[in-house]
Amino acid sequence: MRVLKFLVLAMLLPTLAFTTLHKYYISVTQINYIEQNRAVQITSRLFIDDFESALKLKHNKTIILAEKNEPETINGYIHNYLKDKIKIIINNKPVVFNYIGKEYDGDIMRCYLEVENVTNIESFEITNNVFFDLQTEQQNIVKTKIYLKNKSLILTEDAPAILLQFN
Repeated sequence: MRVLKFLVLAMLLPTLAFTTLHKYYISVTQINYIEQNRAVQITSRLFIDDFESALKLKHNKTIILAEKNEPETINGYIHNYLKDKIKIIINNKPVVFNYIGKEYDGDIMRCYLEVENVTNIESFEITNNVFFDLQTEQQNIVKTKIYLKNKSLILTEDAPAILLQFN
């Protein structure tokens, strides 16, 4: 009986060793220009565990997101991290985005940002370095909808920025 158990285990072990789940390192940021509101609205979808790791690295302390009684200081940590990692230049001028808030959905966190008083867009540049400090395999997908033109781009550690022209 022991020999049979050993043989079964010996046959299953190599199979189990190569079926581990692969974790993808990805974020998705949707950017919409709402002309009638003169605003650029940004929604970033990020994995909660990656954001916790990034905040731990930055602040050298354990920060747990999506807790029932989450401290208000968490919003400040999130805003500061995004402000450091996402840079936007509209019409060759750096702009500052407002951090509107966040919401959790399973293992995903949606962060809402907005740039106000944008009367027109001739050029739009974004640099997205989110989580590059954690993983070299990180990819940040950026989807834009500006003047009814949709574009999708993948930003990597080697190419973290993109410039779009709307002339």
